[in-house]
Amino acid sequence: MTTDLLDLPRRSERRRPDANWLLVLPAIVLVTAVLLVPLGQSLVRSVDPPSWTLEHYLSLFTDGVTLKVLGRTAVTAAIVTVCAFLIGYPYAYLMTRVGPRARSLLLVVVLVPFWTSVMARNFAWIVILQRGGPVNSFFEFLGIPGVVPYGNVSGVTIAMTQVLLPFMILPLFSTLGSIDRRLLLAARGLGSSPLAAFWKVFWPLSRGGVVAGMMLVFTLSLGFYVTPALLGSPQESLIAQLLGQRTTQLLDFAGAGALGILVLVTTLLLVAWANRFGGTVSAIGVVATTGSKGRS
Repeated sequence: MTTDLLDLPRRSERRRPDANWLLVLPAIVLVTAVLLVPLGQSLVRSVDPPSWTLEHYLSLFTDGVTLKVLGRTAVTAAIVTVCAFLIGYPYAYLMTRVGPRARSLLLVVVLVPFWTSVMARNFAWIVILQRGGPVNSFFEFLGIPGVVPYGNVSGVTIAMTQVLLPFMILPLFSTLGSIDRRLLLAARGLGSSPLAAFWKVFWPLSRGGVVAGMMLVFTLSLGFYVTPALLGSPQESLIAQLLGQRTTQLLDFAGAGALGILVLVTTLLLVAWANRFGGTVSAIGVVATTGSKGRS
């Protein structure tokens, strides 16, 4: 009897509902309002109620334009991802090897793009890449006239690589900094060369950060709008420009909704593949970053 009375407070505590979930309620409401509701509206418009047809989805594969633009966007995003990796991996590795003061300086250099307006960065690239700019003048000095990256995919790729480089460096820095360097010393002690120790020990441990950085850069590249619009051309438009054209000029909201859903499904499939391959990419985190694509 006494034992049952002592257990009553404990039972009441177990039955008391946990109110901690209320802390995430504002975030759930915000995500629902600004992400899920518009996505649901785009999905409904893409099937064209009340007829409920898949004609808009089928037309994406038969109009002769969408697949071409989607392929150009995927190739551009892949090139930007590879370039960001080739630049970002050595940079992140260097950040893990230097002292605290030099590391802070290198980190500030990485974070500078976040402190600069997107429009200011794009207009700066226009000045650099246009005819008569530093790039054109440099190649003319070398005896190679006519090199003008402005107004084509080349200039867009260069600018997108610079803008998205922090999204590659920061995940790599976090992963590379957590690797125990004693493992490399152990590999060297067992007779491995420095290159073999790096490839067989350090690289596999850094693969998670590589996959995370690549997926962030690639998914953000798929939805870039301002940079291709300012530095590119209508003849070499990317998928975000095509979406903007369908909504603002053609007023084809059903077709734009179908195209947006197609890009979203493609992104989710890539994230699912990355989760299985790398094992460290959060699908929620990568998809959430795609919500900021239109601002880039």
